[in-house]
This record gives sequence, C-alpha cells and structure tokens, in this order.
Amino acid sequence: SKPCSVVRTVTVSAAQMLDKARSKPSLDTRVVLTGRSGCGKSFLLLQLVQNCILNGWIVVYIPRAKKLVDSSTPYEYDLRTQTYLQPAFSLQTLQRLLAANQAKLTMLATQKKHSFEKREVPFGTNLVDLIGIAVKEPPLAPVILETLMTELSTQTKHPVLFAVDDFQALYCRTAYRDPHFVPIRPFHLSLPRMIMEYASGKKSFAKGAFVGAITTSDTQYKLPSELKDALDLPHEHFKTPYDKRSRTLMGYTTGLKALHVPEQLSLVEAASLYEVWKDDKALISSLHDEAFLSKYTESSGNARDFVWKGLLATFDS
Repeated sequence: SKPCSVVRTVTVSAAQMLDKARSKPSLDTRVVLTGRSGCGKSFLLLQLVQNCILNGWIVVYIPRAKKLVDSSTPYEYDLRTQTYLQPAFSLQTLQRLLAANQAKLTMLATQKKHSFEKREVPFGTNLVDLIGIAVKEPPLAPVILETLMTELSTQTKHPVLFAVDDFQALYCRTAYRDPHFVPIRPFHLSLPRMIMEYASGKKSFAKGAFVGAITTSDTQYKLPSELKDALDLPHEHFKTPYDKRSRTLMGYTTGLKALHVPEQLSLVEAASLYEVWKDDKALISSLHDEAFLSKYTESSGNARDFVWKGLLATFDS
C-alpha cells in the first residue's frame, strides 16, 4: 500500500499553530518538539513538513542535524565570515530544497544584485537559476545557500518553514577540529550557525516558522544544559549556580518554546494505526482485539515500541 500516517491530536494542534504562523514573521513562532524517546517527535516533524508543502509553504528540512557536527563532511575556513564552511552539505541542502520546492522557487527572483568571486548575479535572477550556479560550481554552494536564505527571508509570497531534526546536536561539542586539533564550536561552523540564528531569532523570515525536534536517545549528542534551561526541561541532577553554561550558546536559545509530544498514543490513535496494518493484511494474527490490546500494553503506548516491538514482532511468531 501507499505510505500513510495516523493524524494524532498533537498533529492537529501543531498544524493549527503553523496555520496561524503563515502570515507572521518566524520570530513569533520558534518551537522545539520535546518528549520521551520513541513518542513520535521526528514523525510529527515529518508530518508538519508534508502538511506545509501541500499548503503552499517553502520548506527547508534538515532531517539529521547531527551530520553537521559529526565531522562526516569536508570543511574549510573562510576569512570573510570567520567561520568554517561546509560546501558538500551546503550543496546537498540546496539540492533537497530545490527538489521539494522547485515550483515555488520558479516564481521567485533575487531582490538585488549579488557577487560571488568573479561571478555576478543580476537583480531579478530566478532562484532556481541561483541554485543552478552551485550545482555547476560546488565550491560556491555555502555562499549561494547563504544568499538564498537571505532572499527567502525577505520575500512575502510564500511562508517558509525551517524544520530541523536532531536539533540538540547543534548545541553540543562537535567532532570537527581546527589546525591545532582544538574542537570547533558549533557556532563557528557555517551551517549550524545559520540554523541557530534562525532558531534564536537573530535572523527571521518575513512569513514563516522554525520547528526543531530533539533526540533524547543519542548518547553522543545529549541534550545540553543551555537548551534544557531554555525549554524548561528537567535536568538529570539538581541544578546549581556552579553548573557551567556557555553564554554564547545561551544567546542562541533565546525565545525558543517547547511543544511537548505526549508520551503515549491514545487508545483511539493506536487503534487507528493498528487498523491500517490490519486492512493492509500486514498482520499474521487473526485475533485482532487480543493482539491489539496485548501489543498496546507491552509497549505502554509508546509509538515507536508499539510498531517496532509490537506490530512488527508479530512476524516472528
């Protein structure tokens, strides 16, 4: 069958929040999805991305933000911005943005003339053509991405959703190293810095929203204290004045609000999900009432466990 998802109560409330945000600057709507591991934060973010695409938004989606800080892509120092550029990931981001928003980007053009080294882009250049420059000349991808984001920030024809999964990783120690083998701070990397600027309101879209989703099961990139404080989340130990905080990182958390995703699927939500599998004849058991209640109980209503350790486990029986 075709891919599908179950619309939860939190999906409806989050979609309504974005409907209200479509005519307001993104400065007013900057939220982070929180909740226990497996409750459905990443899936909710994906639902919001899909909903916005269908409703005329331009969507910038970063599905795995930890790839920006785990030293898995090349980087180089830029004297102009005094940050480390990430050309490969910048190009990948531009290509994804184009694939998801080509029809909308075709209707938009640059609002001023831009210069990239020896190349000049005149006023009124189509944004699709602007991305095409980076495709032809990959070393220019970071500055093209920066320019494109600036153009998207000023236009008012389409609201813009900036969606980032693994959001907490951007506030952690990175795996990148400078020439002296000192860890590079996340705000010294071009892409994490750009994301954190939109998250903190240092930069803003004329119309749109910023939505991030944290991952609580990642042991390498744990939720940092600065983000816990900003989102009013519980700490692992009692907070004291002696706990170390980065003032710079705290500045990049300003104004962020938490949107809590329920820890459990409701019975109605879980039953709807089970019914999708049953109607698709994907379940082996014919005792559907007993199987549903047993799997819901075993998983304690946790969305991921209900599917992976519940429904999928029926194939082993």
